Amino acid sequence: MTAQVLNGGEVAEKIKQGVASRVRELEQRGIKPGLAAVIVGDDPASKVYVGSKVKTCQALGLSSEKFELPATTTTEQLEALVDELNRRDEIDGILVQLPLPSQIETRRILEAVDPAKDVDGFHAVNVGHLVRGEETLVACTPAGIIELLDHYQIPIAGAHAVVVGRSDIVGKPMSLLLLHRNATVTICHSRTRDLPAITRQADILIAAIGRTAMITGDFVREGAVVVDVGMNKATTREEIERIFAEADRPKRMEDLNKRGYTLVGDVEPRTVIGKASWFTPVPGGVGPLTIAMLMKNTLRAAESRKGEKKG
Repeated sequence: MTAQVLNGGEVAEKIKQGVASRVRELEQRGIKPGLAAVIVGDDPASKVYVGSKVKTCQALGLSSEKFELPATTTTEQLEALVDELNRRDEIDGILVQLPLPSQIETRRILEAVDPAKDVDGFHAVNVGHLVRGEETLVACTPAGIIELLDHYQIPIAGAHAVVVGRSDIVGKPMSLLLLHRNATVTICHSRTRDLPAITRQADILIAAIGRTAMITGDFVREGAVVVDVGMNKATTREEIERIFAEADRPKRMEDLNKRGYTLVGDVEPRTVIGKASWFTPVPGGVGPLTIAMLMKNTLRAAESRKGEKKG
């Protein structure tokens, strides 16, 4: 068996096309969804992420504003900006790029965002709605994974889903979304005893633990669907030879020589692809879905705030 690819890029394009179409409809009624992206400090990765989000807004017809604050910004200063954005009616979604500098109280900032504009789905109000299975703004990566599974018609109801990782951003909301779709859900983490014995029970295995190629073929049941949320870097030839099958190594070595690393998830492709029925590659699997779902959440926030319902 060789696993089939769950192509996140393809599904993300479909989501974005749907968003662009709906944005054009709203524009005819004088409504233009707007996203405010806030970045604090000079972290290069954060700048790339925010730049990509702003660029995608422009491509889909949403308005966007970027706010870049110095690394010395205080919690109070950032909170004041969030308060201002909460009051601006043309702003439907507020994104505060994480991680924030250590002197800023991250939870306080996330809770300062108006829940109606919380397009990251991190506010306690939206998390509470998610727990109860109510319509709400949901964290983008887990919501994107559900869209991915639906696109490829992978049955969720009745499946045993094992989620490895319990973060507020992926693991917990992912578990709740699967539960609301009638999966039987097991959540694993760093303290789980005999992790491979549990993950081998999974029909759907979600790897979101943040450890390079930790999930090997020994963790995977024959025919399982494997979704890799990890985004790590392999920086040596030895790592590449261990993680990737021989056919994949030339491209990975090219990445290593050019950039000093190649991207790899939490799953070891070399040993997993031969056992899984479906898998998400890294890059090109889950990653593209996160920005697409941010656009969809911004659209949904605008519809909700402006009293628009899709016909």
